[in-house]
Amino acid sequence: MKLEDFSYDLPEDRIAQQPLAQRDASRMLLLSRGDGRWEDRAFADLPELLRGDELLVVNNARVIPARLFGHRRGDKSETIGKQSRHRDEYLSSVIEVLLTRNMEGDIWEALVRPGRKVRVGEHILFGEADLQAEVIDRGELGLRRLKFSCPADCSANAVSQTIDRLGHVPLPPYIRRSDEAADRLRYQTIFARSGNAVAAPTAGLHFTESILEKLRARGTEICAITLNVGLGTFQPIHEEEIERHAIHTESYEIPDATAEKISSAKKSGRPILAVGTTAVRALEDAARKSSASNANQLLHGGTAEADIYIYPGHQFLVVDQILTNFHLPRSSLFVMISGFAGRDLTLGAYRHAIAESYRFYSYGDCMLIR
Repeated sequence: MKLEDFSYDLPEDRIAQQPLAQRDASRMLLLSRGDGRWEDRAFADLPELLRGDELLVVNNARVIPARLFGHRRGDKSETIGKQSRHRDEYLSSVIEVLLTRNMEGDIWEALVRPGRKVRVGEHILFGEADLQAEVIDRGELGLRRLKFSCPADCSANAVSQTIDRLGHVPLPPYIRRSDEAADRLRYQTIFARSGNAVAAPTAGLHFTESILEKLRARGTEICAITLNVGLGTFQPIHEEEIERHAIHTESYEIPDATAEKISSAKKSGRPILAVGTTAVRALEDAARKSSASNANQLLHGGTAEADIYIYPGHQFLVVDQILTNFHLPRSSLFVMISGFAGRDLTLGAYRHAIAESYRFYSYGDCMLIR
């Protein structure tokens, strides 16, 4: 399948730059795979649109302030010129670090910009040098591996607490503004509990406690997984044939209780509604691994690395319905949704949403596909 077949044109003014005043005030496009129809609804209608016996699976990953701004300390820097002022300018220029994945402890994989001349062994300082990162390795696609430390603080959580204090909310690049104080709250779902996500599981941003109360009153059950959203969310598909795309892995954890609830629901014919593509990826990856090991359970609890790449032709083993935001053209997430709803139906629904002035992407409106 060609990448160009998963493209659409989006006017820039359809990209939401700010969240709505109320989380649950967004619009929702109801898409039926059975008859190929769609209907304009509101997200607030969700409880009444469900049968009442669904099992909702949400991603409770917490977004960290993963964007840091610092400057070089100077060790192993390239010589810029004979005049000292040139070197001073070089060392004081802003270095942007986007944390993409926690490897272990205080070691992170990150994108560094401008990174071409940031060498292994060099140190980057943040704030008043109360946080520093040593470049310990280089990876593919411009990635660096950084080891963080707080020279003046030896407490157990010093690094994570300092990152939380100095870091900025990692708003996606299509939101063309700097992060604001309000984004620390609004770019976080009400489910956020744990993890080190560097992007929000955005389908969950619409939920409020009021909506959850109405869902539970209808008999809908809610459980959670944790998938740490990483670089794969930002990485575009570069291959002309989508099947050749190498997708990045993302770590996830499925509690034993959640795995048991999902297996029980499937056996009794209750629909599994995945809130967001991140939940879809974790569930389908776990089910595939369980099937490959000839396990007698649909999926097992525990931690794993999601290396699954979902595109048209994928047989969904767990997910029956998806609540999702609108995704970028030619992206792995748009390809995933096309694999669930069908490419032609997905493109038709997107074109309708554009014509009807739906708000797109992270702070935008959503779709319920069933």
